Amino acid sequence: MTYRYLHYDVFTDTALEGNQLAVFPEPAGLTTEKMQAITREMNFSECTFIFPPEAPGTDVRMRIFTPGEELPMAGHPTIGSTFALAHEGVIEPGRQGFVFGLGVGPTPVSLEWKGNDLDFAWMTQKTPSFGGEVTDRAAFARAIGVPAEDLSGPAPQVVSCGVPFLFAALVSRAAVDRVSVDPAGYRAACRGAGLDELPLFIFTADTDGSRSGEAVYSRMLAPGFGIAEDPATGGASGPLGCYLFRHNLIDRARLAHAVSLQGVQMKRPSRIHISIDTAGDEITRVRVGGRSVLVGDGRLTL
Repeated sequence: MTYRYLHYDVFTDTALEGNQLAVFPEPAGLTTEKMQAITREMNFSECTFIFPPEAPGTDVRMRIFTPGEELPMAGHPTIGSTFALAHEGVIEPGRQGFVFGLGVGPTPVSLEWKGNDLDFAWMTQKTPSFGGEVTDRAAFARAIGVPAEDLSGPAPQVVSCGVPFLFAALVSRAAVDRVSVDPAGYRAACRGAGLDELPLFIFTADTDGSRSGEAVYSRMLAPGFGIAEDPATGGASGPLGCYLFRHNLIDRARLAHAVSLQGVQMKRPSRIHISIDTAGDEITRVRVGGRSVLVGDGRLTL
């Protein structure tokens, strides 16, 4: 059997940057085990497999896999697959909205066009849930390989808009670049706070005078999940905006549309757009958006 795929770079408008994604638009007949094996073979952060809709109010059913597991939702696979489906004609030019059926339920995207070409896509995520905190700052700093004075602001905290991450603010871009996780120490720091080990999202609002307009400079590290580093993490970027809002780490008005620059250390710079709608102190809508570039296509023969 031969299965066609599209290769996208996501959260970028420049080929060979952003986060790589393989989209399989015609995966009929593949079992869960085969999709997992294919994703290991592709060795990208994620692969997506597009099936007919299963739930009312959705346009497709999409399954998302990392090389190690299936995910209930993720940002860069949703944005990249939106561009792939527009390329395939599944999403017709000019359409304003599309709904993915994901493991977390119906997930809408809104679309912006330039003529017949999709220019930008916004993914709506679940409103946030805020979890536990790591209060032993010294132990946490040791676990991520920085001095305690590199930690900034509030305690590291779990936030989820569908998938949980542990968020930690640092004082500068240089401090973010210095982070090197000790897996055993990080696991112990999480357990000492009564938390499961989670992917770590580190960031700073000190963008060193960036002239590109980014509000945040960030990295995502998950050695306990087989991911040394991820160049663009859309599933974490919505919760990032919520953490920034909750703790007043940047001007709240700026969170109507802010950009997180991620992946620089990996030489895969990615620009993830974040939009947080609020009513007073309540977060009412969370969106993550960006662009994608088609860089290849192929066929996998099993």
